[in-house]
Amino acid sequence: MTAGSTGSAGGSTARPPASPQRTAVYAGSFDPITRGHEDLMRRSLEFVDRLVVAVAINSAKQPLFDVDERLALIRTAAGSESRVEVCSFTGLLVDFARSVGARLIIRGLRAVSDFEYEFQMALMNRHLTAGRLETVFMVPSLDTTYISSSIVREVARYGGDVSGLVHPRVAEALRAKFAGGSAA
Repeated sequence: MTAGSTGSAGGSTARPPASPQRTAVYAGSFDPITRGHEDLMRRSLEFVDRLVVAVAINSAKQPLFDVDERLALIRTAAGSESRVEVCSFTGLLVDFARSVGARLIIRGLRAVSDFEYEFQMALMNRHLTAGRLETVFMVPSLDTTYISSSIVREVARYGGDVSGLVHPRVAEALRAKFAGGSAA
């Protein structure tokens, strides 16, 4: 529902659509983007014309990568896919979605434990938009179900191999963040 305690969709860098099209927002912290996120991005494009991948800026969290680093890593992972836009936002997700002309929010559900929170957020978002914004829940592919950004960070922090879990550029960025042998 929110990406921080202050701000508004005015902080977004995405553009409104030029013509009517099916637009969805896939929002998250993406700290870092994983193969699971990439899977959902790719599969979302099967039913939307435009996907806005939005990094939620939450001042209450201390991310490993700053916003600009996360945006760059997502753009790298998205490759040359012209239907994917990458930006950041603060404030309510519903306000951001409205600002980019989205009618759908994409959310990934890895486990049953994700459902209760995501269900509450979907209902609140629908309430805040008088039903004009829907949430689509997607389950990950079997080979990415166990991947989460927090697990990837933990494995990388202790020098584990994350090459199958993230894009090669993300793996490089993780190695650089944890260089020096410190696992603090």
